[in-house]
Parts: sequence; structure tokens; C-alpha cells
Amino acid sequence: MTNGYGFEGPTIQLGVLMAEGEPQPGSFIGMPLRMFNRHGLVAGATGTGKTKTLQLMAEQLSAQGVPVFLADIKGDLSGMASPGQPSEGLLKRAQGIGQDWSSAACPVEFYALGGLGEGVPLRATMTAFGPTLLSKVLDLNDTQESSLGLIFHFADTNGLPLLDMKDLRAVIQYLIDTPEVLKGVGGLSKQTAGVILRALTNLSSEGADQFFGEPEFDTRDLMRVTPDGRGVVSILELPAVQDRPAMFSTFLMWLLADLFGDMPEVGDPDKPKLVFFFDEAHLLFTDASKPFLRSITQTVRLIRSKGIGVFFVTQTPKDVPADVLAQLGARIQHALRAFTPQDAKALKATVSTFPHSDYDLEELLTQLGIGEAVVTVLSDRGVPTPVAWTRLLAPRSLMAPSDPAVVRGIVSASPLLPKYGRPIDRQSAYELLAAKMAPPPAVPAPVPAEPPRRQEPTVLEAVFGSSIFKSFARSAASSLGRELSRSIFGTARRRR
Repeated sequence: MTNGYGFEGPTIQLGVLMAEGEPQPGSFIGMPLRMFNRHGLVAGATGTGKTKTLQLMAEQLSAQGVPVFLADIKGDLSGMASPGQPSEGLLKRAQGIGQDWSSAACPVEFYALGGLGEGVPLRATMTAFGPTLLSKVLDLNDTQESSLGLIFHFADTNGLPLLDMKDLRAVIQYLIDTPEVLKGVGGLSKQTAGVILRALTNLSSEGADQFFGEPEFDTRDLMRVTPDGRGVVSILELPAVQDRPAMFSTFLMWLLADLFGDMPEVGDPDKPKLVFFFDEAHLLFTDASKPFLRSITQTVRLIRSKGIGVFFVTQTPKDVPADVLAQLGARIQHALRAFTPQDAKALKATVSTFPHSDYDLEELLTQLGIGEAVVTVLSDRGVPTPVAWTRLLAPRSLMAPSDPAVVRGIVSASPLLPKYGRPIDRQSAYELLAAKMAPPPAVPAPVPAEPPRRQEPTVLEAVFGSSIFKSFARSAASSLGRELSRSIFGTARRRR
């Protein structure tokens, strides 16, 4: 077992091997740093230590110069900004596994979705978010999702920027009110457009307007490294939007899809460019359409070559579709409970996804203690390691929320706050269509006057008034409409 985890090169230490119920100091279980872009899964029942496992990996990744993104659902990951507090229990645990524990804080950046919270506001424009992800948020069926795609295509090709929710509502209302234009959008019915408009209105009434708009977040800001070479840990605080799980889980997928569209191919780097932890992953896949699931699978499969690792965090592996699960090279499985027939079925399904081992996994997984897990990863040669019962190391940062004053101080000093702190409302589809639909102003009665003297047009007037220039302008406008291309997720690919 020890030989199976004897890697060459930098390694993220997870814990030590357990044998006959006792930890074996010196028999470390870890994961090669270069294999973090092969993705992974952290699973386990509530209260078994999944969050502390994320914290442990994020600390070490940051220390080795790898930026990390974490979604903080419960609000307790803010402790990464503060050094840990030693206690009798903590020091006893560290001594028992041979861990040389000392406290240390991480370089942290806090974000808040739509500005709901203490962090730097994180927003996306509606056109960048795209129809596929928005359909997931609106819970549209396949027909409605394809109709929403037609609406986005209409806006893209007609020069109607969709920056916020009122822009999209204005475009849909315009199509409903102008049947002759609606007919030109093949396959879109007035009734379906009305259903989508009502769904958008309901979403807006829940306060989702704040998530969409400008300035749009540039996902490359997640790739920052401090002057001393440590990776910045980006924490998206979500306690304020816990009651909107479809919204925040899909927004996380937008971040990943945007990174996929922006990042260049890097092949197989010595260490990842970013590791993205997708907490409460089951929310992403619940009631997802087939196109949405296909897009997730393709993104996970291809983003590895861009140096980005993705770890899904959930309760059981069955929460993740099989096609996605097959792409995950690392497994850290905390304890499972088997109190109900459904739990027992999930336990058997979990055991079946592990490589063969000498453990009775069905029994072991129900007896793991807090902070223990069954681990298998890819070795530095890309071969699955033996399944190892592991007692995990203790994080060095605070395993509780940081003092709110600490969080506020970090946010107020952030170099990103001037860039994203204040919302912008530029002219977009709403204003353009409002001007188009407004009645023409009354024309005053003409006042007799002397006929003006005929003046020769200036050079500029002659050029702008020529039929050649007008034809060129129409052609340029059409080209601009076609400039906007969309990714496999329907997200807009921006020209940086």
C-alpha cells in the first residue's frame, strides 16, 4: 500500500494509512499535484468531514502556487483567511498521525453572487450566460429551451445586446407584440414565448435581477497568484442565496464554461492552472435536460487539457451522472449511512464504483469516523492507486468562520473591488426597443420662410450620404451580429 502511494514530484498529502483501526504514522496517502487536472469526487454523508477535506486540499494547492475556487454554501470556509486555533483535541489528533501541525492562513479573495453578501460582486451578462444555462434556472422543458435559443439568436443577429434581465424580457415582449417579426423567427410560437416571459418575470420577482448585468466578471481573475508565489483561494459566499439552489449551482457552471471558452490549450502541465471545487454538485444535475448533461460531460472531458481540475462534492456518487463520473480520476469517499432501503441501495452502488480491494467496503464505509475516508487516486503514471482507508490530516487554517471584521477588511482592500463594485447600466436591448416602439413625436406646423440657399455638401456629408457607404454600414452591422459565437454551453465567447 505504501509503495502504491510513493510518487515522484510534488504531492498533496491527504492523510495516513489506517490498519486494523489504527493510524500508521509515516505511511502517507496523497495525490500527485500534476494529476489534479484529472478531476475528482469528494463524497460522504452530512457531517462526515467533506468540507474540511476541501479546506485541506485547497491549503496545500495554494501553498504550491495553484489558484483554487471554492463555493462556500454554509459560510464556514471563510476560516481559510485566518490561522487555525490549536486545541487539545486537534494537537492530539495531529500527534497520533505524525502530522507536524502549525497554524497558517491562506491568501483569500471573497466574492458574493450579485453582490448579495460581503464579497466582491460577481455578475454575468445575460448574453454571456446563454440560453442553455438559463433554461436550467427557469426549469424549461426541451421545447422551451430550444425556443429560448431562438430568442437569443434573434437578439445576437439583430444587434440587441442582452446585458440584464430586462433586456431579455423586452426582446420577448417585442416578439409577442409584433407578429410579423415573430414569424421570421422559425419555430417560435407566441404561446411558448409567453411561457418563457412569465418564467423570467417570476425569476425576477425572486431578486435574480442582481445576478445579471455589468460589469461582467472576468473569470481570468480566478487565476491570480500572490507576489510570494502562493495561489489565491477564491471563495464565493453563498449563504445569502441558499434558497435559490438552481440559480447558484448553474452560475457555478457558467464560471466553468467561461473558463473553458477563454483558457488556451496547455496539454499536460506539471501542475494545474486552477482547481475548481463544485460543492453541492447534485443540485447541478437535478432535473437537467439532456443537452445540459451532454454539455457538462463534454466540458469536464475537454477542460483537463486547459490545465483546470474539477472536483465534484456531493453525498453519494450516484448524484453524478455515469458519463461524468467516468471522467473523475480521484475518489475521496467519506462515511455513508444505511438507515433506509434507499441508503442501502446507494451504498451498494457506491461500492461498485471502486476498484477491487481487500476491504469489505460495504461494511467499512458505514464505520468510518469523522475525518476518515476511503481514497483512490491516479498515480504519477496515470494508474489507479490501491484503495486506502485513510485518516485525513487536519487543516492549518481556522476550521470555523473567520471574524466578520476580517472578511470585511479583505474585501475592502481587494484590488478587484473598484473593477466590479459598482453596477453599470449601459444602453442595450431594453433601451433600443423602447425607442423603436415609442410613437413618433408630433411634427409642428411648418412656418413659411425664405427658401434656403443651396449649399454644397461637405466631404463627410457626401461620404456618409452615399449609397456605397450605407451598403457598407449594413454589411458591417450584419458582420458584427455574426461575430458573436457561442460555446457548447450556449455561453457567449467574448473577444478579450
